[in-house]
Amino acid sequence: MRDHMRVVVQRGGRRARRAGLAGVLWGAAELAVTVGVVVLLLVVHQVWWTNRQALAAAHERVRELEREWTVPAGPPSVPSVPAASPSVSSAPAASPSLSPEAPVVRATPAAPAAKPAPAPESAYGVLRIPRLGVVVPIAQGVDKRAVLDKGYAGHYPGTAQPGAEGNFALAGHRNTHGEPFRYINRLRAGDELIVDVRGQRYTYVVGKVLGETGERDTGVIAPVPRSTVRPEYGYGEPGAYITLTTCTPEYTSKYRLVVWGTLTR
Repeated sequence: MRDHMRVVVQRGGRRARRAGLAGVLWGAAELAVTVGVVVLLLVVHQVWWTNRQALAAAHERVRELEREWTVPAGPPSVPSVPAASPSVSSAPAASPSLSPEAPVVRATPAAPAAKPAPAPESAYGVLRIPRLGVVVPIAQGVDKRAVLDKGYAGHYPGTAQPGAEGNFALAGHRNTHGEPFRYINRLRAGDELIVDVRGQRYTYVVGKVLGETGERDTGVIAPVPRSTVRPEYGYGEPGAYITLTTCTPEYTSKYRLVVWGTLTR
């Protein structure tokens, strides 16, 4: 009787251990499924939702810019100067303020002042790529969060302004956050790149494409663009250029894809 009872207890212990192991495995499986679902949701959020959000916001910013450009900029108002009163002292008037808010009236025409650089991280232009159906705001700077993640094309600081001699260089996401430059690898020689700024339109024509180069190849955005990694790609004479840069291959940031164009009008 004692031996029989001892055997029953041993079998119960095995069952308990097996049940405990099965519970652990089941819990681990549930955890793995939960983690997988969370990761999948994060991927969907990053690849799909943020993409839709940035694309919609970028298109709205384009519409805002176009509405702003339809409002004519009126001439600056010049304050009227009251007639002198007999009680006014004959002491010489104080020099006019040189602050930006105080208009200065000149007796003779002056040469037009150079256009000020756009404010950092602000959208000031629109890039249109007819072949790809792309219409995207252009903002000053290439900060990821403040510019590129908004679905904008970012203007590299220190490069030329649109229409000017030199290299007007832009960066944009290829995947996620609006992905405005996703398909620039499809551009071919002769395709148009149109840049609109208030009151001005500049049309560039694609000339060359560099399919892959290193992320530190700063020669591609030089005033006369030429790759320092693959020097057979680029230009050798001064001109008015445009450069589009993005990451490659897709969904990575290992290399850079470059498209160059030249100003036609």
